[in-house]
Amino acid sequence: MVARRPGVVVSRWVVLLVFALVCAFPFGWATFTMFKADADLYTVGHVPFFYNSPPTFDHVRVLFTDTAFLTFVRNSLEIGVIVVAITLAVSVPAAYAIARLTGQWGGRLAMMVFIFYLVPPTLLFLPLSRIVADLGLQDTIWALVLVYPTLTAPFSTWLLVGFFRSIPRDIEEQAMIDGYSRASAVVRTVLPLAVPGLFTVVIFTFAFTMNDFIYAVAFISSSDNMTVSAGVPVELIRGDVFFWQSLMAAAVLVAIPVALAYNFFLDRFVKGLALGGVKG
Repeated sequence: MVARRPGVVVSRWVVLLVFALVCAFPFGWATFTMFKADADLYTVGHVPFFYNSPPTFDHVRVLFTDTAFLTFVRNSLEIGVIVVAITLAVSVPAAYAIARLTGQWGGRLAMMVFIFYLVPPTLLFLPLSRIVADLGLQDTIWALVLVYPTLTAPFSTWLLVGFFRSIPRDIEEQAMIDGYSRASAVVRTVLPLAVPGLFTVVIFTFAFTMNDFIYAVAFISSSDNMTVSAGVPVELIRGDVFFWQSLMAAAVLVAIPVALAYNFFLDRFVKGLALGGVKG
């Protein structure tokens, strides 16, 4: 076993520390700013890295009482859950079918699906707008429920193809010999082995629905139906006036559960991306 030199170990920890500080700085700065009083934040000459006046929770209160923040959160959660379910319902059978194709067609179809994902969302905006308008879904959460799977399903399908290819056919064939149908064999043997990939799809899809701004602003105009990513800027940016502390509070409160989910499922998420990318 080769011993690591102390200098190499220290340098690696220094690099990791710098990387962690750079990544954590925006969240730390947002948390620090959300408790600043107006006089402290906007007074020229005050040191921005300290509280020159006592911290205050007034701006957090403004976020909950003077805006529809909780409504935005509820809408985002509802849309996210529905879109995740639709994405899984579409991408799982599609990925399994592509993975089990023999010859070169499986790889070609997987690459074609991934190319569809690479199409810029701005190119899809006009046709999707026409479809939403013709269906009478403008200014409803169902407009986003219809649009988002067209953006999440291609990537999720491509990612899951790699997982299903890594699972030997013998497993499901043995289940079919034991009397199970193909669908039952897939549910009982294949899907449990593809759990890391499914977790990756769930996290990716939910994070996408939470972060999207373009479609949420374009298709939703009333506060009752807006998502967090669209509603918070609309209500807290008025002309050239930015309510910075409340904006930062919203960013921190929304980022915390997403960050916890990523941290809790980190191993599965990394495994899903790595295996899906290599095998796909």
